[in-house]
Amino acid sequence: MTRINKWVKTIGFLPLLLAALAIVGIVLADLSYSGHVAGSGLWGGFVSIFIRSILGVSSWFSSSYGLGIIVFTVFVRFLILPLMVYQVDSMKKMQVLQDEIKVLQDTYPGRDTESRQLLAAAQQQLYKDRGISPFASMLPLLVQMPVLIALYQGIHNSPVLRSGSFLWLNLGHQDPYLILPILAALFTFGSSWLSTQANPQQNAMTKAMPYVFPFLILFTALAVPSAVSLYWVVGNLFQMVQTFFLQNPFKMRREREEALALEKEKARKVRKAQRAKKRKKR
Repeated sequence: MTRINKWVKTIGFLPLLLAALAIVGIVLADLSYSGHVAGSGLWGGFVSIFIRSILGVSSWFSSSYGLGIIVFTVFVRFLILPLMVYQVDSMKKMQVLQDEIKVLQDTYPGRDTESRQLLAAAQQQLYKDRGISPFASMLPLLVQMPVLIALYQGIHNSPVLRSGSFLWLNLGHQDPYLILPILAALFTFGSSWLSTQANPQQNAMTKAMPYVFPFLILFTALAVPSAVSLYWVVGNLFQMVQTFFLQNPFKMRREREEALALEKEKARKVRKAQRAKKRKKR
């Protein structure tokens, strides 16, 4: 019970509730589909569950495969939402330590083996003292990637899903008007830009990410069926909204400015007290 309370406190009740509802939705969707989807091996069976679930959701909307892809993609995003909250929380904790890590790097500036070992030991001790795991932010990414890849392969490899139409789209062919690839690129840019703006410590690579990833998504979406592009649009839109609420750069920037102003005010009071003390001594 203590561990559950800790998870609820760290992640929040709402993301856990949405994840639980997503699991229920996926199970019900899978049960709604009465047909058979072939899948060989452990991974093939995992992907076939995703295909059956999408087809099950589609049956709720009179076999509209486009709506099935949209709703099921939202289910999956809700499913991994607690992991994303945990990842963002870990990243924020790591950002708080950046100034202290920089001090350690200045303390051990050497590039020889001994200096690097001392720096690594000091950093590990700092993480231990603060109760932070430097690899905690990587774990959610490792967990969610198989889920997202299975969803992608389920859509891409299912002839049934790609045989339908949705709005102006033939789901088995590329978007003739290029609307989905452009939207996927724009939403990717939005989520990447929000994420990098929330990070006060930026290098050349992090600054380039919001501009590189959208082009990769754009050119890839131009070459895949619109069923996959639709999945990317919905997923990237969800990611952008999620990033805004979890890593709102405007709120985080304001909080950093307020914290900096508070530190300056404390420093000013200390200097004032020291000057008053000196005057008394005279």
